[in-house]
Amino acid sequence: MTQKTTAAAGALQGLDDESRQMVLDTVGQLKKRLLTREKILEFDRREIFPEETIREMLGPEIGLQLLMIPEPYGGLGGGARDSCAVTRAMAKICLGITTAFFAIQLGADPIIVGGTEKQKEKWLGAIAEGRALVAYAVTEPDAGSNVAAIKTKAEPVKDAAGAITGYKISGSKQFISTGGYADFITLLANAPEGPTFFIVERDTAGFIRGKGEEKHGIRASNTSPLTFQDAFVPIENLIGAIPGNGLKQANKVFGYTRLMVAAMALGGGESALDIVIPYAKERIQFKTPLSAKQGYTHKLVVPHVVRLAAAEAYIDEVATRLDSGEEDLEVEGSIAKLFTTEAANKAADDAVQALGGYGYINEYGVEKIKRDVKITCIYEGTSEIQQNIISTFRWKKTRKTKGAFYQGIAEEMERLDAVCGDAGCRFYALASRALNATINLVNDHRLTRQQYVMFDLADMMAHVEVGASLARKAVALAPKGDAGAETIKAISRIFSGEVAQLVAHNVLRITRGTGELDPQTVAGFMETIGYSALTEGYRNIIRDMDQVADSVFAR
Repeated sequence: MTQKTTAAAGALQGLDDESRQMVLDTVGQLKKRLLTREKILEFDRREIFPEETIREMLGPEIGLQLLMIPEPYGGLGGGARDSCAVTRAMAKICLGITTAFFAIQLGADPIIVGGTEKQKEKWLGAIAEGRALVAYAVTEPDAGSNVAAIKTKAEPVKDAAGAITGYKISGSKQFISTGGYADFITLLANAPEGPTFFIVERDTAGFIRGKGEEKHGIRASNTSPLTFQDAFVPIENLIGAIPGNGLKQANKVFGYTRLMVAAMALGGGESALDIVIPYAKERIQFKTPLSAKQGYTHKLVVPHVVRLAAAEAYIDEVATRLDSGEEDLEVEGSIAKLFTTEAANKAADDAVQALGGYGYINEYGVEKIKRDVKITCIYEGTSEIQQNIISTFRWKKTRKTKGAFYQGIAEEMERLDAVCGDAGCRFYALASRALNATINLVNDHRLTRQQYVMFDLADMMAHVEVGASLARKAVALAPKGDAGAETIKAISRIFSGEVAQLVAHNVLRITRGTGELDPQTVAGFMETIGYSALTEGYRNIIRDMDQVADSVFAR
C-alpha cells in the first residue's frame, strides 16, 4: 500500500492513490451508517461524546486509526497527504467527531517521534489494534500555547540503591480533547532535566479526570480538565527514556499537527459551501435564483471558494514536502493553520448569512458548522500565536538570507508569469518584493518591538506564500488540459488581487500608523515598492468573479 516513488519528487512517504481512495471511501460510508446527519445533529444537540461509535471506528472492520500508525507497528504508514485528505473528509461530516479522531493522532505523535522501540511496539500497537483512545495533555490553565511555561511537575522516585524507578506527577491540564475517556495520555511535565513526555494510563492512582466542558461548538467531542495528585508513572513510561527532551519532541510535530488542523478547517469551510451552493441555485428571489445575483454570489460565496482553493493548494504543497522528508516546517504549519482556519471561519459565518433565517436554524446545519469551525482558530495555538511565530521566524530568515527568501519567491513568480501571463503571478511577485522591502524597513526602524506591526507582517507573509502555492498549481494545470484549469487561473487572479491589496493596506498602516516615519520617507518608500502597481491587482476582478461563479453554480 505504501507509495514508494513519484515521477518528479522521488520517494514519498504514504499510501498510493488507490489505497488512499479506499480509506476515503470508508469515510464516505460512515455517513450512511455510524455518522448519519440525524445522529450528528443529535450528538450536537445533546452534547453526546459517542464513545461507542468512535471505538467502533477504531475496530477491525473500519480501523481508521491505522492510517497514522507506521507499518512496523501494525498501521498503514500513511503520510501527511493521506492524513490531510482523510481529516478533511471527516471534517465535512462533523468537526467534533474529527477532533476526537485527531486527538488519537496527536496523542500518538510524541511516541512516534520520540519513543523507544519497545514503547512504540507496545503503545502504537495498542492503538493499531483498536484498543486505545488517546489524549495529548500539554495545555494548562495558565499555560496555553506557551508550552515552555507549564507547571506540572514530575518528581523522580528512587529505590534503595538510588536508581530512578518512576516519577510522581503533580499538576493540572486544561482543555484536553478526549481527556475524560482516553485509555492513556501523553503528558508533558517538568522533570528536573526539563519538560518531558510521559505515558499515563487511565487507572493510575492520583490521575483524576474532571467533568467535560460545556462548549460553544464541537459538542460531539469531549474536552476535560485533568488533575494529577502524586500520580506515579513507572520509568518505562518516560517517552524516549531520557528526560528533558519534551520541547524538542513537541516542536517536531507542530508543523505536522497544525497542518492537520488546517485540513480540518478546510473540510469544515467546504461543508458550509456544500450547503450554500445548492441552496442558492434553488432559492428564488424576485423571480431569479440567488445564484444569478452578483450581490449574493460575489459577496457571500465566491470569495470563500477562492480562499479555500488557495488554502487547499498550500496544504497540499506543504504535505508533499513533509512526505518527501523535509523537516523544520513549523512556520509552514503555522501559515497553513492561520490562513485556512481564518478563511474557513469567515466562510462559515457568511454561510449563515447566505441562508438568511434558515441559516440560524439548527436543522440546516450551517450554524453548527459555524460554531464548530471557530475552535480551529484557537486550539493547537491561536491565530495570534501563529502570527507571532510566522512574523518572528520569517523576519529572522529574511535578515539571515539578506532578503533572498522573498526575493526568490518574487523571481519565481516572474518566471511563471512569463510562461502563463493570466494566473496573477505578476501581482504575487510585486507583493513579495513589497513585503521584502517592508521587513527591512520595519527592522531598520526598530518597529519589530510593536506586536501589531509584526501581526501585519505575518498576514502579509501568509498571503504571499499561500498565493505563490496557488499560482504554482494554476500554472502547472494550464498545459495539461485540466478541465478546471481556466477556473483555477481565474481563482488565482482574484486571489492575487486580494494579496496585493492586503500588502498595500498593511504597508500603509505600518508606515503611517506607527508615527515613526516622516511623510517624505513614507512617500519615497511607497514609490520604491511600486505601491501604485499593487493597487492594479483588482483590475477585471468582477469579470473574474463572474467566471468563477459560472463554474461554481454551473450557470
